Amino acid sequence: MLPSQTDLDNDNLILKLSLARITFLTLEEKKKFANLIDSASKLALFSIEEIQKLTGRSFSKRVVWDGKENLRCAKIALNRCVIMKIGLVFFDDPEYPEVLRQIPDAPYLLFYRGNVSLLAERTVSIVGTRRVTATGRQAAIQFAYEAANDGVCVVSGLANGVDGCAHQGALNAWFDAVEKGNAAANGIGRTIAVLPSAIDEVVPFGHKKMAAQILQSGGCLISEYEPGMNIANWHFVGRNRIIAGLSPATVVIEAPAGSGALITADFATDYNRDVLFHEVTFGGMAEKVSDIVERDLEARFATGGVSKYKLENRPEKFIKDGAPVIKDYKDYCRALAEMPGTRSAKIVQQKLFEE
Repeated sequence: MLPSQTDLDNDNLILKLSLARITFLTLEEKKKFANLIDSASKLALFSIEEIQKLTGRSFSKRVVWDGKENLRCAKIALNRCVIMKIGLVFFDDPEYPEVLRQIPDAPYLLFYRGNVSLLAERTVSIVGTRRVTATGRQAAIQFAYEAANDGVCVVSGLANGVDGCAHQGALNAWFDAVEKGNAAANGIGRTIAVLPSAIDEVVPFGHKKMAAQILQSGGCLISEYEPGMNIANWHFVGRNRIIAGLSPATVVIEAPAGSGALITADFATDYNRDVLFHEVTFGGMAEKVSDIVERDLEARFATGGVSKYKLENRPEKFIKDGAPVIKDYKDYCRALAEMPGTRSAKIVQQKLFEE
């Protein structure tokens, strides 16, 4: 929904916004509280002990709760949404995407700008490294271009590297369709950017123009963080789970060991979604970048600078577990229809032979 001035006194809306702001509550707990508590002012009067009693669990001593301050911030956030024309979609709203609703850690609330109906369209998530090679850049743009021309909405995180290339590919499809006069009729060139920042900011700042073009083309910007909220490091991982959750399949285009894109792939795997790797991930240029990254990770791991998970989380792990390798968008469509493990088995055999 796009809130208006009359919604500033909507107590149910303010209650749900207040619940969305409580980071130490799970999705299920927020849904439970929304049914148990009938006003935002009552929630504001709850003590941390009362909240613990209702959830049936104890919180860390680091948890800080100030109900009145939370209520004040929720009202400010709602007012900003009205002024900035920022929409809100709660978990129980009809507009909330069903594919995202199916994941266990789905966001209770999404803020959006642009065409929210895209969240219910056919989608493919495209992710990859910020240190993308020229070959990877072209592959990401071309894959997204072909997907967007096929009416599939491209989902990515607006980051530098592969993410930006994916959005650009979809935008290129839209601009080409506009020149031919058929963009609106065919739904060509749509893309969704999932932000790690507040909905009223763009990170990185250099992609501000791209974000504007996404909105211009009928795309959508979404975030689970209210306008005015400061960005935190953990927001990036939270953003990754939404990217994985918004599509039935995630395509990885170049991702050396420890890459954030592989965290997205892990989420997709956990959600029983398809994960596919573009062949450029294993190309000569990408391998050189991977070698540099892996040597750095190994050195940092030796001094306790990174975790073993980060060191060992690499594309080969997914291939051994059955992830297909694809050449382009058409090949992606074919791969989704094939028997699981067909392509990955060939890649594993080839790797073993090379070793």
